[in-house]
Amino acid sequence: MATADDTLMDAEERMEKAISVLQHNLSGIRTGRATPGLVDSIKVDVYGSSTPLKQLASIGTPEPQQIVIRPYDASTIKEIEKAIVASDIGLNPQNDGRLIRLNVPALSTEVRKKMVSRIKELTEESKIAIRNIRRDANKAVDTAEKDKVIGEDERDTIKDSVQELTKKYEAQAGELAKGREAEVTEA
Repeated sequence: MATADDTLMDAEERMEKAISVLQHNLSGIRTGRATPGLVDSIKVDVYGSSTPLKQLASIGTPEPQQIVIRPYDASTIKEIEKAIVASDIGLNPQNDGRLIRLNVPALSTEVRKKMVSRIKELTEESKIAIRNIRRDANKAVDTAEKDKVIGEDERDTIKDSVQELTKKYEAQAGELAKGREAEVTEA
């Protein structure tokens, strides 16, 4: 049977993971500025497998509105270009045979609104995941109390700690979203 510390540590690790997933998902949301995060997780079918772009090329942003992708192996440039076109980032690659340039246009008001609503969706998904972790931890604690492994007081103390973790990680998710929304809405 899991101890109180195990239950809290497990809940905290899982909540931490929910926040990292949110950070990763938010990094792929387009702002008016070029960032490597827009393209580095695009999967490219090359060498018989699906490989993340960041493992096949160096990705840089020499200008605020441009991403430059330099493949480590020049023979993969066509596959990289195909993967970018097939992705949903909405950018057209310009291939000169050695590298690919992506010009990131300024976002229209309508696109900005869509991006902000997508940020809200991703944040809500993250908060739901955090609440589900809280529910699982509380269930484990209730079971431990029923099985006479812990007493009522300890159960209540653990539940309070789990609730504190939940508040902390939900606040983190909110802060991440607020920061990303500000980046999307600034001109």
